[in-house]
Amino acid sequence: MQKKIQSAPTIVYPESDGKPMAETDVHRKLMMNFILMLEDHFKSDNDVYVSGNLLMYYEEGNPRKSISPDVFVVFGVEKKLRNTYLTWAEANTPDFVLEVASPSTFSNDIGKKKELYASVLEVKEYYIYDPLGQIVPSFIGYRLTGAAYQEIDFVNERLPSDVLGLELGEHDGVLRLYNPNTGNWLQTPPERAEKAEALAQQEANARQNAEIRAENAEAELEKALAEIERLRSMKNDSI
Repeated sequence: MQKKIQSAPTIVYPESDGKPMAETDVHRKLMMNFILMLEDHFKSDNDVYVSGNLLMYYEEGNPRKSISPDVFVVFGVEKKLRNTYLTWAEANTPDFVLEVASPSTFSNDIGKKKELYASVLEVKEYYIYDPLGQIVPSFIGYRLTGAAYQEIDFVNERLPSDVLGLELGEHDGVLRLYNPNTGNWLQTPPERAEKAEALAQQEANARQNAEIRAENAEAELEKALAEIERLRSMKNDSI
């Protein structure tokens, strides 16, 4: 009897590891704001992909080999929505990674993850930040030099990112992104919305004031014409 040829089983790369996105609201908000700020900053670059809390698989055929960076940026790949990030199917691995740490994750962030990011994924810059200040140091950055990470020095109380062209530092007690070219901090979505609302209100006030000035000018013109007409009538009556 001829044996049936069985096809190889399809390998499934899950889209979730069942773990929560973040330990606290503070961690979650920081992650989301960073992703959205970076997306806005690179919105005109079609080959810059910004994401976070997305499962990244780094060994083809082995779904157990995965990691989920809190925030990451990849240069030289298509800007599109992804369910997972398969490193062997993409042109590049992440250039920038930020892990939002806590006491329960720090040993992994500074240990296994750091080694993986350096030796396997070759992440050019890796930052670890504890928003609650429960870890010492609460903020540290590394830059890949050769096959190992070297700690990045603070400049003006910020850590410069060569790959992003930005600087990471605390602003009003929260980790933010600073643009040295403009001298401004990147705005969070709520700040952009607030600024847009304020600008819209200013424009509305300007239009209203312009309309009031136009109405006043028209009233003054009518008053002047009426006075001219009155004087003309008086002159005619005196002749």
